[in-house]
Amino acid sequence: MGCTLALVPSLQIIAASTSGHTDYVVTNVTIFLKTKVPNVSVTVIRAEQAKAEDLLKGDVLLLASGTWNTGGSEGQMNPHMHAFLRERAADAKLKGKKVAIIGLGDARYRYTAKAKDLLEEFVKSHGGELLLPSLKIVNEPYGQEEAIKKWAQELAKKISSHA
Repeated sequence: MGCTLALVPSLQIIAASTSGHTDYVVTNVTIFLKTKVPNVSVTVIRAEQAKAEDLLKGDVLLLASGTWNTGGSEGQMNPHMHAFLRERAADAKLKGKKVAIIGLGDARYRYTAKAKDLLEEFVKSHGGELLLPSLKIVNEPYGQEEAIKKWAQELAKKISSHA
């Protein structure tokens, strides 16, 4: 008697959040995904604890960061994500890796949500493939749950098809 194993899709999330806004968006995405893809395996790692090899885990990788104004220049990634991608994972190879991006920012600054662009540049320059258009959240994420849910719905479809 044969046995068929169902494939369990997996999502690896590496997120940098200091104010809680990125965590809020990632939590909403995770909750929605688990309702649409009940068997999805989701792992969330904080950028400050992530290692380069964590980028390769899971069927799909999700990188999430707010935009910061550090070191005298605006439009940077959260310092934890910056240290992770630019230092500890600078030589990472993402060849063929399916990646989703969430970038947050504040409309008061010229480079609003620039972290999204920087994350996309990292993925492309390291050989990864953007799975869908990135989610860009401007200003507080509270009250933007519909936009988050709509994006997460597209992500759920992509995860299901890449398991």
